[in-house]
Amino acid sequence: MSSMKQREPPKFLCKLEMEVDKISNLPGHIIDKILSHMSLRDAVRTSVLSSKWRYKWDTLPHLVFDNQSVLVSSQDQTLIKNKLVNIVDHVLLLHSGPIQKFKLSHRDVQGVSDIDRWILFLSRGALKEFVLEIWKGHRYKLPSSIYFCQNLIHLELFNCLLRPPATFDGFKNLKSIDLQHITMDQDAFEHLISSCPLLERLTLMNFDGFTNLNIHAPNLLFFDIGGVFENVSFQDTFQLAVVSIGLYTNTGFDRNHTFGSAGNLIKFFAHLPRIQRLEVQSYFLKYLTAGKVPGRLPTPCIELSFLSLRINFNDVEESLAALCLLRSSPNLQELEMLARPEEQSAMRISANIVEEDYENCPFNQLRFVKIAGISGLRQELNFIKFLLANSPVLEKMTVKPGSTDGGWELLKELMKELLRFRRASVQAQIIYLDP
Repeated sequence: MSSMKQREPPKFLCKLEMEVDKISNLPGHIIDKILSHMSLRDAVRTSVLSSKWRYKWDTLPHLVFDNQSVLVSSQDQTLIKNKLVNIVDHVLLLHSGPIQKFKLSHRDVQGVSDIDRWILFLSRGALKEFVLEIWKGHRYKLPSSIYFCQNLIHLELFNCLLRPPATFDGFKNLKSIDLQHITMDQDAFEHLISSCPLLERLTLMNFDGFTNLNIHAPNLLFFDIGGVFENVSFQDTFQLAVVSIGLYTNTGFDRNHTFGSAGNLIKFFAHLPRIQRLEVQSYFLKYLTAGKVPGRLPTPCIELSFLSLRINFNDVEESLAALCLLRSSPNLQELEMLARPEEQSAMRISANIVEEDYENCPFNQLRFVKIAGISGLRQELNFIKFLLANSPVLEKMTVKPGSTDGGWELLKELMKELLRFRRASVQAQIIYLDP
């Protein structure tokens, strides 16, 4: 009787036994990279993949609690608040290792006292980025512990009240600050900016408690501001390259008031020798006309290559200020001029700029021009004619009317007149866009 041959296991099972669990055995830095691209909610869920992944999420250096990472399906505000607080508490309790970034920006978050606890906890570590956006309720008063976060590089606040303690001596490592819908007093604001020696980026939108923007920041490169203020001045900002500034209300500046021997225009540019990009929004050009408007700035803006102006073409002083900036920017390559039609329609009669104002002003580097919001006023057409006649390397000019209130026939006439203007550049195109 022949002996039965022992049955061998299928070869594919042997291969499966020898197969390496690729997910479990990924290098640690690869796992960290994968988790860094996930929301916190999804990162926590990876703990079920394997034992190696189980506690990996609790060493994440960046903690972001936003609408994507914290889902709350309820209309009960108390329930929402409690669930959000429990989630943040749970993550902070289990977290091990340094926390470099903490962001709280959930649509249902309010200025609850629990945030005080979290900031106190974070202040004991080496936090580098802190983002707090309160979307509901009154301004949230930041606790004093936030001012002890001396490793901060980036600070971003929305709907907050800032009252630094008297002992606060600035954030010595801060490079970027973004303050929107905030309240703080004049002295606190000035001290905050001047006591951050490494500050490079400053964004300031919709603020109250102070009206004078005295910016002392020797390393500042980027400045973006929009709000209601009375005055803005720079000190030791010789590196500042990008400025976007909008004054949201027309407060009727006294053009006869002078600041020493110069007006706002000269004073504004006195500490901006390296400016490369400038956006003048809302009513800020009107602010610049206060005092004396020179034909040119004492020191030209040699590096300015992009200029955007929100302008009332019917306001002679604003037009003269615009001409001053153009004459003072010999290397300007791109120009945007956006009309303020709400004022122009109410000021149909205005003094004209004389021909001499348009003389001696070649734009030898200007290549792209965009003019929008116009309605066919003579001052608008004169400005366009002036630009076309003095831009020898112009490649494209885009013109877009503000509305069709004047009728299509008027717009057709506008287009015909534009095409009749002499062009210094043989390659210049005029592109007309419908409103």
